[in-house]
Amino acid sequence: MSGPEAPEPLRYTGHLLRRAQQVHLAVWQQEVSTEVTSVQFAALAVLDGMPGASQAELGADLFLDRSTIADVVSRMVRRGLIARTQDTVDRRRKTLTLTADGRAALETLRPRVEAIEPLLTGGLTTVERADLRRLLDKMLAGAGEQGLLR
Repeated sequence: MSGPEAPEPLRYTGHLLRRAQQVHLAVWQQEVSTEVTSVQFAALAVLDGMPGASQAELGADLFLDRSTIADVVSRMVRRGLIARTQDTVDRRRKTLTLTADGRAALETLRPRVEAIEPLLTGGLTTVERADLRRLLDKMLAGAGEQGLLR
């Protein structure tokens, strides 16, 4: 139950988003991985399409601030999922690439991530799922325009 007639805090979008994130985390840990987080999975997917990206580029693509992406990258390097190397042209720049273990993890996790979509949106029709994504995209774009992101 949500909307103006719902009790507090169920009237507030932020609370509903937090609860949805709790559901996502629980389903992720049960169905996808207890070792690779959804943010780490996103980083693997981005690096699969952008090999050699810098840490700053990866952070921008994932909408993560500098300290958060630094922590994510450090953890993934320690776990052997990605490699950080010196750029051959710009010595100040470090490039990130998937390791063999990172590529294997990505390939193992992709079908699991796809499989949880219906679990997360099980109460919605196909049209409602598309509407939800569209509305979330629109909400995030609006937050970006207001300077609320990054």
